[in-house]
Amino acid sequence: MAVLLAGATGCNPQQPKATPSPSAPAPQPRGSASPLVLKITGHGTANRPVHLIQQVHNRVDYDLLASSYESKGPQGAARAVFQEARVTFRDKQGGRIAATAPQAVVDQSANTVTLMNGVHARTSSGMTLECTQLVYDRATGMLHGTGNVVVTDPKGFRATGSSFDSDISLTHMRMR
Repeated sequence: MAVLLAGATGCNPQQPKATPSPSAPAPQPRGSASPLVLKITGHGTANRPVHLIQQVHNRVDYDLLASSYESKGPQGAARAVFQEARVTFRDKQGGRIAATAPQAVVDQSANTVTLMNGVHARTSSGMTLECTQLVYDRATGMLHGTGNVVVTDPKGFRATGSSFDSDISLTHMRMR
């Protein structure tokens, strides 16, 4: 049968039928869509550092200055690492603490700001703080510090420990 068909078409040639080109790609099996992962980098200068301000209900929660940063992750869940960071945290009562560290990490998923590798800070009332790592929990407005913690008040009282939990003004502190 195949031979007859081939022979018949060979004796009576016909124009090949035009096959319409597909206007859309063939449907692909549906799976869970993977989120778009972004990588963003930025570099500041001495006169114009990288500047990030986080606000909550028209109140500045924290203000971060840095020499550079790199952010990776999907929108709304990114993790940004800042170099040579200076961060000022502010509470609802008007208290603030300004801290510096070689590195700061803003983690949107964990809702935290972590200063690392040697933190030096001063409150608006003149208290000073030193520690290896300082974590600011945005949900609670609390600080958690670890590693060689030293807190000094303006009158010279000095407290040391391995870790602490406190409010931003360092007035309600628990040291261990």
